[in-house]
Amino acid sequence: MKFVVVSGGVISGIGKGVIASSTGLLFKTMGLNVTSIKIDPYMNIDAGTMSPLEHGEVFVLNDGGEADLDLGNYERYLNVTLTRKHNITTGKVYQHVIERERKGDYLGKTVQVVPHLTNAIQDWIEEVSKIVVDANGETPDICIIELGGTVGDIESAPFVEALRQFQFRVGVENFALIHVSLVPVIHGEKKTKPTQAAIKDLRSLGLTPDIIACRCSEKLDQAAIDKISMFCHVGPNQVWAVHDVNSTYHVPLLLRDQKMLKYFSDRLKLSDIIIPKERIDKGKDLWSRWLQITSSHDRSFETVTIALVGKYTNLQDSYISVVKALEHSALRCERRLSILWVEATDLEQETSVSDKIKYHQAWKNVCSADGILVPGGFGTRGTEGMIAAAKWARENNVPYLGICLGFQVAVIEFARHVLGLDANSIELDENTKEPVIVYMPEVSKTHLGGTMRLGLRPSVFQDNTEWSKLRQLYGGAKSVDERHRHRYEVSPDHIAPLEKAGLNFIAKDETGERMECIELKSHPYYVGTQYHPEYLSRVLDPSRPILGLVSAASGVLDKVTADIAKTGASDF
Repeated sequence: MKFVVVSGGVISGIGKGVIASSTGLLFKTMGLNVTSIKIDPYMNIDAGTMSPLEHGEVFVLNDGGEADLDLGNYERYLNVTLTRKHNITTGKVYQHVIERERKGDYLGKTVQVVPHLTNAIQDWIEEVSKIVVDANGETPDICIIELGGTVGDIESAPFVEALRQFQFRVGVENFALIHVSLVPVIHGEKKTKPTQAAIKDLRSLGLTPDIIACRCSEKLDQAAIDKISMFCHVGPNQVWAVHDVNSTYHVPLLLRDQKMLKYFSDRLKLSDIIIPKERIDKGKDLWSRWLQITSSHDRSFETVTIALVGKYTNLQDSYISVVKALEHSALRCERRLSILWVEATDLEQETSVSDKIKYHQAWKNVCSADGILVPGGFGTRGTEGMIAAAKWARENNVPYLGICLGFQVAVIEFARHVLGLDANSIELDENTKEPVIVYMPEVSKTHLGGTMRLGLRPSVFQDNTEWSKLRQLYGGAKSVDERHRHRYEVSPDHIAPLEKAGLNFIAKDETGERMECIELKSHPYYVGTQYHPEYLSRVLDPSRPILGLVSAASGVLDKVTADIAKTGASDF
């Protein structure tokens, strides 16, 4: 097993996840099996209870694990299925060590950060790196490990020490380190001093970088590369310039042009790994398709505009999987994507001069968009604005997709304005006269972490739904497996009147009792899903409900569904 660690210096949020994912993708183009681990130094057990406005999106895995958003990057780029064990947090590791201490596993020894915690981290990495994550069912050849945060922070110290020891545990030919550092441009001059300081800190902790990936808004000139090489004690070929590009999907091209594969082939002796010809051919095909889709993006001139009506729009990472799924679909439709970020509260009644400006701008964005997407969320804030957006889309034949809360919002809107009910969700109003959305009986009301309906679950298309555009996008499948994260569901008491009025519940869970998807038959594209289709979207295989929204907004939905019917859903 080979291990490539990606760490960061100077500042957090510098792009370690994209560089780690791009590195893994390039290894896959060689035919290697790749897995990935994300280390998060926070004390939380997982990301499930963290505010999207503080930490960004909570990414949900097949097994129901609530993880850091970077695991979404790995799955999208590498086309793998990770588990909750692939996200290591300080909280998880301490919990594991303390449980062992309580059972007496340490035979009465004083339990310390070194060696007990650091050994536990190393054991965890070795165990998880062997988990099969690829569809071919084979053990990974290479594990990409991203160390979250910034090297030098007190929170990451145990993990840095564990990785320092780990390089000797697995052997120098099996361990390489990429350190991502910022090169700011001040008054037109590229400043290398922050990178020099970051590498000095890294070396003082016992880790020596094999590659310094320099993040910069502009291309690095040779003088800056030579300067970093000299003062950071690495060769010029070990300094990678990762400047801003048209899209993150161009980063693998950037790394390949700088001979990343040649360097690691020599450094990690990758030629010693026996790769079957079938996997080599698949790797070549993967790279060919990647080049094709990025070049088509560069050539596309037509734009599709999607209004994303959310409640966490101040931090766009809160919806990163939705954004990426929209990008994947736009790439497939050969359109340039333009997202209009609409804060849902701005669509509600204005009360001041500043509110009026926001109100009219928000409605201008909604009314001018080619399509409207209402994503998931929790709490009452902004939901009336979401309901208003769903009403606009329904009444004006604008393509609409509601995800989780957006699905429930569409049900509430239909109950109010078509059935004439004083309807709401129990979550939004406990005293509502017509609770069309209710609490799921099996879900805990006292604990938040990991207590929702989580993970991969089936949605079964009902009889006589062959007309459904959503079902056609899935290739006419009888059922689909998608990831869930919710506490509330459509009230069973209101299903019959809603369906009688024209709101079609086209898919239900395996019991036939829980509603999974809605669709309006006479609308160009009006769909809601209780599940989160964005979690399973891949760069080369877009999420089907989101592809439906983008293609309908682009005017090519019929062509897309015809292509799927012709080639088959799995080959599309």
